[in-house]
Amino acid sequence: MPAIASAPFVLKDAVLTVDVDDYEKHVSSVTFTPAMSVVTWTPISPSGVFSDSTSPSWTCAVEYAQDWTTADSLSQYLMDNAGQTKTVIFKPLGATTGDPTFTATVIIAPGPIGGAVNTVQTGTVTMGVVGEPVRGTVA
Repeated sequence: MPAIASAPFVLKDAVLTVDVDDYEKHVSSVTFTPAMSVVTWTPISPSGVFSDSTSPSWTCAVEYAQDWTTADSLSQYLMDNAGQTKTVIFKPLGATTGDPTFTATVIIAPGPIGGAVNTVQTGTVTMGVVGEPVRGTVA
């Protein structure tokens, strides 16, 4: 059996756009996460157990610095567009030709307001993904 090489990456110099706006200077973390479960039906006969998995549903979690003074900040955008569907493009390795890119339609959710004293105020918002992220490469 051949050994398969591994090429893990460090998230730096990534690209994140929401609709047509670039928000990579606002964001410290982007995570697309699938969730699926197993459905089991058990009859009175132990040999008739049926199990199957559900289709995955996806979420997109974004951690960002709260900015309520810049008119077009991500904090403002999330609050102003809550409930709307928007296209998100995430390029975890940057914008070099051939690098991976993930495109998804997300349902915008507003983020938190405020936090602890003497710290940079951050927030995490988890948005539902319509369908699943589409993997591609930077052209």
